[in-house]
Amino acid sequence: MQLTILGCSGTFPGPLGPCSSYLLEADGFRLLLDVGNGSLGPLQARVGLLGVDAVLLSHLHGDHCLDLIAYSYARRYHPEGPLTPLPVYGPKDTQKRLCDAFEEWPPDALCDVYEFRDLAPGRRAIGPFSVVAERVSHPIEAFAFRITAGDRSVTYSGDTGSSENLDKLAVDTDLLLCEASWHDSPRNPPGVHMSGREAGETAARAAARHLVLTHIVPWADPPALLQEATGAFEGPITIAQPGLVFDL
Repeated sequence: MQLTILGCSGTFPGPLGPCSSYLLEADGFRLLLDVGNGSLGPLQARVGLLGVDAVLLSHLHGDHCLDLIAYSYARRYHPEGPLTPLPVYGPKDTQKRLCDAFEEWPPDALCDVYEFRDLAPGRRAIGPFSVVAERVSHPIEAFAFRITAGDRSVTYSGDTGSSENLDKLAVDTDLLLCEASWHDSPRNPPGVHMSGREAGETAARAAARHLVLTHIVPWADPPALLQEATGAFEGPITIAQPGLVFDL
């Protein structure tokens, strides 16, 4: 299994790259995990416009899903079309969330481009991947995922505050891709995002083998977040950057 970071900026694109989007590949199958603002560009550079087999969305905030709107044009009007609708696994109302960007849309809008499949907690197969989804702590419906291929696993937090469900998903995971949106402060509202310290504590509780800090907002200080996480987790820690590739 291979993980490529296409974008990892929190809330809005940063000067060095787009919002959250991650490409997982195994056995020739390509699963796109979140499709945040600006991620369609590096996706093309990595696998081309048509190189995706399925999409998995953690939640419906714009920095995790809105490039699916631009991607709908790319797939609908591509000269190699008509294309088979691309499976998109997401929270309920994913179709409506995307279609609300348009002035008017019929009930079947975007169904020529995407095949929408509602997420629920539990296990499902997507290509060669076994995906376990659990709800996590965020102001809207949000999921974290444990994604396994063979004997290797990646756990993705999505956006969440500290969460028992995330802790369970991440137990003994090979790579924990965990948000660290905020610096540690008692002023941080609960149940929205995690700090670097909380991400490190999550990795420590789960005995994760490698922690990758992501969803870092552009005004944050990545070295300081790394220091927070290091104080809580003794294993290897990496700051996410667009273009990083992890072979598992």
